[in-house]
Amino acid sequence: MSNPSLLILPGDGIGPEVMAEVHKIIDWYGAKRGLTFDVTEDLVGGCAYDAYGTPLTDETMDKAQNVDAVLLGAVGGPKYDDLDFSVKPERGLLRLRKEMDLYANLRPAQCFDALADFSSLKADVVGGLDIMIIRELTSGVYFGEPRGIHQEGNERVGVNTQRYTESEIARVARSAFELARRRNNKVCSMEKANVMESGVLWRQVVTEVHAAEYSDVELSHMYADAGAMQLTRWPKQFDVIVTDNLFGDLLSDLAAMLTGSLGMLPSASLGAPMANGRPKALYEPVHGSAPDIAGQGKANPIACILSFAMALRYSFDHGDEATRLEKAVEAVLADGLRTADLMGPDGGSPVSTAQMGDAIVKALGASL
Repeated sequence: MSNPSLLILPGDGIGPEVMAEVHKIIDWYGAKRGLTFDVTEDLVGGCAYDAYGTPLTDETMDKAQNVDAVLLGAVGGPKYDDLDFSVKPERGLLRLRKEMDLYANLRPAQCFDALADFSSLKADVVGGLDIMIIRELTSGVYFGEPRGIHQEGNERVGVNTQRYTESEIARVARSAFELARRRNNKVCSMEKANVMESGVLWRQVVTEVHAAEYSDVELSHMYADAGAMQLTRWPKQFDVIVTDNLFGDLLSDLAAMLTGSLGMLPSASLGAPMANGRPKALYEPVHGSAPDIAGQGKANPIACILSFAMALRYSFDHGDEATRLEKAVEAVLADGLRTADLMGPDGGSPVSTAQMGDAIVKALGASL
């Protein structure tokens, strides 16, 4: 049986630095767990534009379509601000998402006990938090037509259209129910069915998919504005939240700040199953390229390392090893090791990007 394949796209800014620490993790799994990957590496974003005049070449796109998973670092930076919109670094990432048809965006919000005081909420509210928000990524108001700005009489009018088909809703609902079966078997679907017809359809379709295919999963519905309130009141009431593109954008950012640091947050974007049954998948940290600290050893590699943990769980069917890696991260944080973004009033032991990666590898070894 061939090894699972992984395309690594470090990208720009701190991307190569945090990805170097992921390489250490991959090497450890090969040496200590017999879990090896066929890894290829390529360019995306500004570095690809510098080399090829485009943020993503057709050849790299072809590679992404034919591997088991893609792991991306970050793209962009101020040196590319004046480029034409069509070749800005971010267009490379958007092309990957579009052509791979990655319609389900998974954003976990997990608060390690050692970092509970970093949250703006009380520690007992966020301590041990572990929820997942699934955002529909390829439709909704960001893509609907008609759209634009036009003149009506004496004033300008801005138009965006919220549009969903039942098949688009059904497929992201299935992703949520399948994921819930791997977790605590609870899904809360959020929309605005009280004022939006698209919300009415969303609730109807999610309910129909649940009744026909996933009646074993507990399903609840909530208006998205009430959901935002509940996320800040008692977030641990949720397990999996599924919602549309716009509300998912807002709610996942809100949930991200419950955890205290953007440098800790991974993500996954999943598409339709391939011939081997695995979904097409792109994994990336939520943070940006942070060009202001690039090359200084200040970047936090944990979000990128946890993105690889998500790949282990959702693309490579090694949930046990994903848990091992997550617990290694938790152990290192509990020991007080902190990259610059995690240094708070209570102090801690400051470490560089590479030292954090080395510590996580050491904690992996201690788990055996």
